[in-house]
Amino acid sequence: MAPLSPQIKRRTIGIVCLTVFLDLLGVGILLPVIPQIINPITSLNILPAGWSAAQGAILLGWLTALYPICQFIAAPLLGQLSDRYGRRLLLVVSLAGTAVGYALFAIGLITHNIPLLFVARVIQGLTGGDIAVAQAVIADVSSEHDRAKYFGWAGAAFGLGFILGPFLGGALTDTRIAGGLGLAAPFWFAAVLLFIDVILVWLLLPETRSAPSRAGIRIGRSITQIRTAFTAPGIKDIMPSTFFFMAGFTGFTTFIGLILLHDYALSPIQVGLYFVYFGVWIALIQGVLAGILAKRYRDIQILRLSMIATAVGLLGYIFIPNNLPLLLLVPPPIIALGNGLTLAFMATTLSRLAPPHKYGEVLGINASVMALAQGIPAALAGYMYTINRVTLILVSVVVIIWAIVSLWINFRSTPFSRL
Repeated sequence: MAPLSPQIKRRTIGIVCLTVFLDLLGVGILLPVIPQIINPITSLNILPAGWSAAQGAILLGWLTALYPICQFIAAPLLGQLSDRYGRRLLLVVSLAGTAVGYALFAIGLITHNIPLLFVARVIQGLTGGDIAVAQAVIADVSSEHDRAKYFGWAGAAFGLGFILGPFLGGALTDTRIAGGLGLAAPFWFAAVLLFIDVILVWLLLPETRSAPSRAGIRIGRSITQIRTAFTAPGIKDIMPSTFFFMAGFTGFTTFIGLILLHDYALSPIQVGLYFVYFGVWIALIQGVLAGILAKRYRDIQILRLSMIATAVGLLGYIFIPNNLPLLLLVPPPIIALGNGLTLAFMATTLSRLAPPHKYGEVLGINASVMALAQGIPAALAGYMYTINRVTLILVSVVVIIWAIVSLWINFRSTPFSRL
C-alpha cells in the first residue's frame, strides 16, 4: 500500500475515532438502562413476576458476560480476516452486526422477551471486533513517533462516548422524550447511529492494510491463541497483566449502575450524569495526558502507576456511606486516570511488539484476551453482588493487585528499551 497523504491520513484517523466514539456511545447508553431492566424496585424492569433482586443481579451478570464470551470466540477470527481481506470490510461487518444486535435488543425489551435479549447479545459479541480492527487501522497509518498520540485520540473518543452515551441512555428512558418506546428507545437510537457509521466507513475509509496476510484462516483460533498470548516472546509479558486488570475491573463496570440505583438511591438520569462525569475525566486523560506522558516516560513505567491508581479508586466505593452520595464524586477522577492510561498504553505496548503485517492479528488476540477477562468475571460478579457491594469491590481490587504484581515481575528487567 502506498503511503497515505496527510489529508487522507487525518480523515482516516477521524473516521476511526468516530467509529470508536459511536461504539462506546452505544455501550454508554446501555449503562444507566440495564439496571432498570433487572432491578425489581424500578417500575420499568422486565423481570418475571416474583423474581428477587438477587435473581436479577445474576441475570444481569450472565447477560453482560455473554457478549464478551462470544467476542472471545470471534475476535481473533475477525483480526485474521482483517489482515487478509482488509480493515474496511471487516469494520463494516462488525458495525452492522452490532447495529442489528441493538435492534433485536430493543425488540426484546418491547416484548419482554428475555431469550431474545440473549440472542441479541450473542450477535453483538460475534461481530464485536470493531475496536480491534479500528486499533489495527491506527497502527497501519501511524509511525513510532505519533502512534501513542493517535491511540490517545481514540481513547478520547472512547471517553466522549461515555460522556454522551449515559446521558442519552438516562434521558431517552423518560417517557416524555421516548414516548411509548420506553427502555427500547436508547437501543433504537444506537442502532440507527451505527448504521450511519457503516455507510461512512464504506464510503470514506481507505484500505490501510499494508499487504494481504498469506496465513491460513483458522476457525476456533481463539483457544489456541490464548496459549500464544501467554507464551509468545514479548507479548506474553504484557498479556497476564491485561487479563487480570480487565477481570478485576469488570465487576465494577458490570454493577456500578445497579450500585448507584440501589445502594445510593440515585435516579436513572442521575446515574446517566454520573457516567457523564466519568467520561469527561476519561476524555481529558486519554486525549491530553496520554500524549504528554508518552514523551517523557516509558510505557511500562506509566502502566505500573496507572493500575495502582485504578485499584485505589475502586476502594473508595467501599468507604462512601449510602447517605452521603456527594462523596461519589471523589473516585471517578482517580479511576479514570488509572483505567484511561492503562488501556491506552497497553494497546501502545502491543503495537510496538507486533510486526506491521500482524497488527490485526495481535490486536485481535488482545481483544480476545480482554473479552475472556470480561466474560467469566461478569457472570461471577452477579453472584458476588448478591452478598454485598463490598465483597464485589474487594475481589475486584485483589485481582487488579495481582495484575500489578504480574507486570512488575515480567518487566522488572525488560529487554525492550522502547517500552
